[in-house]
Amino acid sequence: MKMTPLAVVVGSLLILATIVFVVVVLPYVHTYQTAPSDIFRLRTDAEAAGRKLYIANGCVYCHSQSIRSIDWGLGAERIAQAGDYIQDYPILLGSQRTGPDLSQAGGEHPDDWQIAHFMNPRYTRPLSLMPPFAFLGDARLGLLTRYVQSLGLKDADHRMARQNDWKKKAIDAYEAGPDANVAWLNAHIPHGWRDIVNPYPTTEAGLARGHKIYQDFCLGCHGPVGDGMGPAQPWIYPPPLNFTILKNREISGGILYYQIMNGITGTAMPYFKRELESEKIWDVGNYVAVYFINDSDANGEPRGIDAAYEMGYP
Repeated sequence: MKMTPLAVVVGSLLILATIVFVVVVLPYVHTYQTAPSDIFRLRTDAEAAGRKLYIANGCVYCHSQSIRSIDWGLGAERIAQAGDYIQDYPILLGSQRTGPDLSQAGGEHPDDWQIAHFMNPRYTRPLSLMPPFAFLGDARLGLLTRYVQSLGLKDADHRMARQNDWKKKAIDAYEAGPDANVAWLNAHIPHGWRDIVNPYPTTEAGLARGHKIYQDFCLGCHGPVGDGMGPAQPWIYPPPLNFTILKNREISGGILYYQIMNGITGTAMPYFKRELESEKIWDVGNYVAVYFINDSDANGEPRGIDAAYEMGYP
């Protein structure tokens, strides 16, 4: 066969057609036949409107919506499936993780935390790089919140139901006064944790570490002096806990550790078990106990074996 101009043109067209068939047609046919996943549901009108705002404001450039088997961050209990996205045009998988993945973000926080976060992310996450979106106004921020709270679909609905149920109880406890509020919070700490003291001694280095962790994670809600009057406070209800009221109310290092680790569902207090390893939680808890509660049980009884790096102890 001679390499004539006609053969070159026909051959090129055949190669192009083959590429289009393999890259475009076959994936389209396969995707068209994708069945809904076990968590799939249709979005409400408010959620769909919030999704348009999410796209228009470029959120997809920093947040992906796809949990892979190698991920162990937010929402990692469930790996993304093709059937999760059959309503999405375009699919907002994203490729950048400048911010956390949001595919299972719905219900991780209550609505008031989300609003405070959108107003200015530094209010709830002091180290955040995300720009503020207060310019959108209350109505559009409400729609954007509805979309984010839908991410995870049926799983998100379960988490939101849990948030809303506990929020009612948290509000009732807060409105009953400080004594009732602290008693309610302590009553939901497992007994084993209530009796644990902070196992590390109070040291200058430990308090410095706790101070840095407090600035990085806690200051936006609890404020620089621990009174719950941080910049996020106007948008959060019940308000962030005022640590200074905890004096003489049977607060142990274990209680502080458990609440920092596991959060308080229904309130704006998130869990930090995925972000802070054990010592950092003990350090920030002791910082709060020393400077805001003025009552620390650090290195008290019952004591175990001191860690090898602790100085000045036998």
